[in-house]
Parts: sequence; structure tokens; C-alpha cells
Amino acid sequence: MDIIYGTSNSNKVIAMDKILKENHVNAKLYTLKDIGFNKEIIENGKTFEENSEIKAKAIKEFCIENNINDKIIITDDAGLCIDKLNGEPGVYSARYAGENATQTQILTKVLNKMKNFQNEEERKCTFVCVLTAILQDGEKIVARGECKGTVAKTMGKLGGLTYIPIFIPNGFDKPLSDLDEKTFESTHNHRDLAVKQLIEEFKKRNIK
Repeated sequence: MDIIYGTSNSNKVIAMDKILKENHVNAKLYTLKDIGFNKEIIENGKTFEENSEIKAKAIKEFCIENNINDKIIITDDAGLCIDKLNGEPGVYSARYAGENATQTQILTKVLNKMKNFQNEEERKCTFVCVLTAILQDGEKIVARGECKGTVAKTMGKLGGLTYIPIFIPNGFDKPLSDLDEKTFESTHNHRDLAVKQLIEEFKKRNIK
């Protein structure tokens, strides 16, 4: 199985490759750089599903133009949705504090908005990942994975994925960024769950 994973982020590719291998999928991954895709994609959708599909369609058009027709395209859109903020940051997770904002600036904005919500029930949130796959024949498959938790009152260890220093998974008392790697992988699993859904759909279609 040859897959174009719609990202230029090498860490995302490594993570995706690991998930596929753990689920016994033999796939070769190609990045946007590998296929020469360097167009800007305007993600102006109102949902994760819309943004993921926008990216997938843009890459599919590029593939058609360049006679790349033997690969599956997979794109994602992901973010943190906080109940008391009406689902914010949501689809704006990457640019919640403006373009090119630092991790600290983004997390500070979230924590400031959450100051009036002090008990655990009021700080519920969900990490969401939506994957869109476009098969060689143009068929579209969409999968969604969610990871539930609460917003921490102070930041944990900075670095890594933007929101993990303030996301406390259900059943734990500290942010994802403060958990050891094995525990992190088992609790921060929204992308993993979405990938597993896709794999099940691939199996139904006998895609190998």
C-alpha cells in the first residue's frame, strides 16, 4: 500500500508509520515534499471534517495533474475542543493566538479564558482528529478519533504538540506532556483511533 500523507512534518510521518506498523499494515508513506507538492492550502472549513477534506481534495487535484494515480491520499485535521468555550480552539487550534504565535502565547490565552471555570466538570475538553482518505478510484473515507480529558490550571512541560502541556487525560492527574512516553502513547490516542477506523475500512475493501 502506497500512501501520500498530507503533511511536511516528519514527526507526524514517523507517528503515522508507527501506528500502521502496530496494526500490521505494510505501507510506504510519501510526504508532500516527496511528491513535489508546495501549494498553499487555504483551510477555511468550519469543522475538522471540512478542513481535512479541503486538504485531501487539493492533493488529489495535484496528483491528477501530475499523473500520480497509484497512491492513497490521507490528510488530517486535529485540535482541542473545550466545552465551556463552545468548542474553542477547535479548528483554529493552530492559530488560536494569531499567526506565528508561540506555544506559550497560545496556552496562556486558553488558560486566561478558563479562569472563571475552576472545577473539573467545567474544564472538560476533547482532543479530536479527523482523517480523510481518498482512494485511487476517488472514493472518500472519513474517520474520527477522540480523546477525552480536562484543561489543566497551569502548564506542564512545554514542547512537543501545542496543547499537551494543558491536557489532562481522563483518569490522570497531570498533563500529557508530564507523562512518560508509553503512558502518553496509550492516552493521547485520538489519531491512533482514527487510523484504526481507516484500516478497518481498508480491510472491508480488501485494500492491502
